[in-house]
Amino acid sequence: MNGLLLVIQTISDFLWGTPMTIALIGTGLYLSIKFKFRYITKIKFHFQNTFGKMFKGKGEGEGTVSGFAAACTAMANTIGVGNIGGVATAITMGGPGAIFWMWISALLGMSTKACEIILGQRYRVKYKNSMDEYMCDRSFVMKNALGWKKGAFLLAICCFVLGPWTCCVQTESVVNSLKEAFGIKPLLAVIVLGITCFLTIAGGLKRISSVMERIVPIMAILYILGGIGILLMDINAVPGAVTLIFKSAFTPMAGVGGFAGATVKEAMRYGIARGLYSNDAGTGYGIVAHAAGITDHPVRQSSWGWGEVFLDTIVVCSVTALSLILTNSYIDYPNVTSAQLTTVAFKVAYGNIGGYFLSLAITVFAWTTIIGMYYSCAKSVNYAFGDSNANKIATPIYMVYYMLPCLLFYNIKADLLWAATDLLSAVYVIVTLIFIYSKRKEIMRLYNDFWDRFIPALKRGEYPEKVSYETVEEKGDVL
Repeated sequence: MNGLLLVIQTISDFLWGTPMTIALIGTGLYLSIKFKFRYITKIKFHFQNTFGKMFKGKGEGEGTVSGFAAACTAMANTIGVGNIGGVATAITMGGPGAIFWMWISALLGMSTKACEIILGQRYRVKYKNSMDEYMCDRSFVMKNALGWKKGAFLLAICCFVLGPWTCCVQTESVVNSLKEAFGIKPLLAVIVLGITCFLTIAGGLKRISSVMERIVPIMAILYILGGIGILLMDINAVPGAVTLIFKSAFTPMAGVGGFAGATVKEAMRYGIARGLYSNDAGTGYGIVAHAAGITDHPVRQSSWGWGEVFLDTIVVCSVTALSLILTNSYIDYPNVTSAQLTTVAFKVAYGNIGGYFLSLAITVFAWTTIIGMYYSCAKSVNYAFGDSNANKIATPIYMVYYMLPCLLFYNIKADLLWAATDLLSAVYVIVTLIFIYSKRKEIMRLYNDFWDRFIPALKRGEYPEKVSYETVEEKGDVL
């Protein structure tokens, strides 16, 4: 096992060193410039079109679920253990400076995430015979946008075969956190987690999105309030903690207490990698989750590229990071990492009740992430089998396969799970960036149409015609 860990970590460290740093930061900067930094600066507009519409019905346009429900399904993937265990791992491996690079990757990643959402809306299809659902994923884009049919089929297989294994990170965090807080046996925790997840995903997209739009916002708010409480307890130390984040992002941090120290390169590597795992900007998950959203224009739905990344990384990850730094837990508990370390931090601040709360938060976040990830993987199954009776048969069978790695391999070492997750995420990023680069002109056509024609027409009280799409050959009805 140690040999396998070394091999995977070596490959992951190489990819998430210079290559992925240049690819992600460079792409995010390029897109931000092309979009005139609107996904960073137009806060009022994006807020009104995301969180401001949370309780205003399904909205106008075509799709399967409301734009907010689609976003909650996406945030089930993003707001999860990555915000808790991923941030803790970033700090223990890269030091507090890793959080700065998380922020940079988030700000630039807003534009990258927006491109994914636009692609998902642009190349989505409707399966009428087997599901009555709008959908898209990387394989649909690869085939319909680039014409790579064989590559799309191979990609679909890789996604639905390997995807469930990334959820082992979630179950590992759950069982260790529940054991830390309540002394619950891992086997019992896994059984309950498995049964409840299976019952939810068996209901399909509408049940999944319905559950997510209720649970995700409530749990996120409670977690944020818990973290703010820690900040308020030691409010005078907050400026120093923020200063430490900025300082150690550009200068090596020496070892202190149980913390071994970290270089600037390590801060960048772990900050960007964990930031990506947390907000999914560049992985292509935005293509999947937002394709079903009801909206009058793809670019309007892309406002969630701002909303998801802002809430996930700028808010939730920052709360976690400051909690770890203010409680000094990353220094005082050198043998603890991942979500278990954040649980310890809340116990330091609130006593046992803090550990109980954090353990429950991790459990709910992991639960929603496993469900959200299933939806993403299932779209690859849908692509591979098409809009046919075979798809009806394959989907429930896949539900069983999807849950097996989560339930059987929860006790693998956290370091190995995170390294494997980084490796698979790197592959997803490479594929997604190829899509964005190849279809950048089409993305900009839709983007300019929205700002130059669509929005001005609405302001004049006119109802502009639906944006025109190219014809794409597909079994479903392409919008």
